[in-house]
Amino acid sequence: MTDASSSGDRDAPADERPESATAALLDAAKRSDLGLVLGTLLVVYLAATVLTFADGLNSVVGLMRTLTFLGLVYALAALALNLQWGYAGLFNIGVAGFMALGVYTMGIVVRSPDPAFGPPGFGLPLPVGIAAGMLVAAVVGLLAALPALRLKADYLAIVTLGISEIVRLFLQSSAFDTFLRDSLGVGTGGGRGMGMPRNPVRDLFLVDGQAGTPTAFGELVFGVFGEDALGVSNSILIDWGYIAVLAAFVIAFYVLLERLGRSPFGRTLKAIREDELVADSLGKNVDLIKVKVFVIGCALMGLVGILWFGSQGNVSPTPQFMPLLTFYVFIAVIIGGSGSNVGSVLGGIVFATVLFEGPRRVGASVRDVIDAETPPSFADAVAALDPTAFLAFATDNVAPLQFILLGLILVFIMHRRPDGILGDRIETAAAVDLSERPSGGETDE
Repeated sequence: MTDASSSGDRDAPADERPESATAALLDAAKRSDLGLVLGTLLVVYLAATVLTFADGLNSVVGLMRTLTFLGLVYALAALALNLQWGYAGLFNIGVAGFMALGVYTMGIVVRSPDPAFGPPGFGLPLPVGIAAGMLVAAVVGLLAALPALRLKADYLAIVTLGISEIVRLFLQSSAFDTFLRDSLGVGTGGGRGMGMPRNPVRDLFLVDGQAGTPTAFGELVFGVFGEDALGVSNSILIDWGYIAVLAAFVIAFYVLLERLGRSPFGRTLKAIREDELVADSLGKNVDLIKVKVFVIGCALMGLVGILWFGSQGNVSPTPQFMPLLTFYVFIAVIIGGSGSNVGSVLGGIVFATVLFEGPRRVGASVRDVIDAETPPSFADAVAALDPTAFLAFATDNVAPLQFILLGLILVFIMHRRPDGILGDRIETAAAVDLSERPSGGETDE
């Protein structure tokens, strides 16, 4: 029998049952990958607006730009790592090194051969440089994977960490820079770093990428949102153009990994992750499959390095490619949930905005309204028994206190939510959703 009250609710007009419609909308947003990501960004933007509202629209949009950029690049790095660690259980702690290989190779290939403008390069087109950066990262990943993957997982972690540090120290070495100049006619710049090619997105807004002469598209954007209209600086608007490119790459990474995960190859990866011996007993070439996925992941990390640091104008091995960068990417994957692609995107956004950049911005805003001297040490701040003095010390020492916060967050997640933010999601083993089978195959009893 049908319940009368439920039948009446279904027959009622939509505007007479707003609670049901709202609940359904929230439930749909929760189940939607895009809804989760957009909802997270909305919360971040609201917080950014609250922090910088008093400083004007330009500050609000500028902070949103910074948070969005960091969230997207960490999402890209987390997706690349999730392919190796989340799908196949390969513990790669050399993410920073493969990113450095990608961006430095791109710089060497694209930079002008004229040494008057810094470290010389081959002067080839940008697409060639991007392909070369991904290829070099993949080849080095292959060289690391061939011996290490035949041993236990711990050896892969040791090898990748060692390779990452070797790459960083080579790029920092002036002797290596001199060797490249003498043998190939190119250079890395050593510890001084290397200037990156002009961001091609600038050419959409400015003629030849130079400030002062906007293109037709640039005039349209600057006229609607620029300094004369809404007070937003042109440089921030150009940065938003590059953020749109990053968002497209995040979508491309997500679609690629989702399709890969649902393919027979992806299901084999998950089988290897759960029990390598069983996968081998079923006739799968476990070593070859692990090498393939490791190489693909390293190539994607090289591309992430190009998209992230290649847009910064200048790149240097220290401090940009320290092992701490790999640690941050792992935190992003852990927060979102290892094995979940949408979790990697959410983890990258949450880590970059809430745990990485957020404390610095909040600390600076709070310190501006505190009228108290900063105690010289933590012990003095505690001994003062003054909450204002302790808060002044905390806001002036956000950077070291962030490590304590990250440690506490990791302990909490591993204890309370070991599967990450989306730990309640069920990972399907089939290539299709079996719950949506056609009813024609059912028989009446």
